[in-house]
Amino acid sequence: MIQHNCSKDGPTSQPRVRTPPPWDSQERSDSPEVCNYEKNFHRHASSPNYTHCGLFGDPHLRTFSDTFQTCKIQGAWPLIDNNYLNVQVTNTPVHSGSTATATSKITIIFKNFQECVDQKVYQAEMDELPAAFIDGSKNGGDKSGANSLKIIEKVAGQHIEIQAKYIGTTIVVRQVGRYLTFAVRMPEEVVNAVEDKENQGLYLCLQGCPQNQQIDFRTFHSQTPETGLKRQGPSFTPQMAGAKCKEKLPVEDLYFQSCVFDLLTTGDVNFTLAAYYAFEDVKLLHSNKDKIHLYERTTDLGLGNSAPQIGLGMAKLLVALVCFVSVLL
Repeated sequence: MIQHNCSKDGPTSQPRVRTPPPWDSQERSDSPEVCNYEKNFHRHASSPNYTHCGLFGDPHLRTFSDTFQTCKIQGAWPLIDNNYLNVQVTNTPVHSGSTATATSKITIIFKNFQECVDQKVYQAEMDELPAAFIDGSKNGGDKSGANSLKIIEKVAGQHIEIQAKYIGTTIVVRQVGRYLTFAVRMPEEVVNAVEDKENQGLYLCLQGCPQNQQIDFRTFHSQTPETGLKRQGPSFTPQMAGAKCKEKLPVEDLYFQSCVFDLLTTGDVNFTLAAYYAFEDVKLLHSNKDKIHLYERTTDLGLGNSAPQIGLGMAKLLVALVCFVSVLL
């Protein structure tokens, strides 16, 4: 209201009463202990169950349920929207007239929560990755539990980490090349803390991209382009893209395939690093080390999501056909 010079006079709606999280109790409501999710959760269970979501590249989404999608979303989309946290991303064309998009803006809103934190807003844009919230602060404000929310600058202008201990959440935002990547580690209870579950269809980290916004590699196996694509920057063949991605991503999983896809669609070698750092964030944030690598489910090849390895020759053929043709969308 202050930012937009809104009048305080006139009818206003009453704020909704937020339901206390399941790990809270009335006896501890006036104690800073409420601002440590893990400490409070351990009173009721052996350990929290953490989940991961990430968005990177042109753009690729890994949901909280470990579904991996390549999407053609453009404009502003809600990535996370629950009782405690809201994340919105904006995707813009990589080049003028290009169908390839990448994340150019991320807005994160931490909602006011008991005596822990005031509402805080973090915003990153291309070539602007601040190490503070938009009000200049680096923690949760003036409340007694303010330090349960803090921003840590890992690499100036390239890598920040936001720790929200009161909801057991860690967020990583990076700038790689001109564009942004996002990764989060969040307890299941926080993920599912949604007041209006019927209207969460566009909560991308939870539900994935809408069907009409997804690019399904398998649909285009039989198509073979006869001409290359005109784009700004260097032009990659599937073989060149595969070799470049192999330098950073030796395992031919979906991160490797997304890297190849991005080089073919954008010609921007920085997307190799975007896939690499996205995978590094998965290794850091994912609680199940057996699910770090994801593999394309390809029914005609008999491969499953847990396949330990794809044959090198078949993988190269698959990547070449799948990724090179997908750029025609």
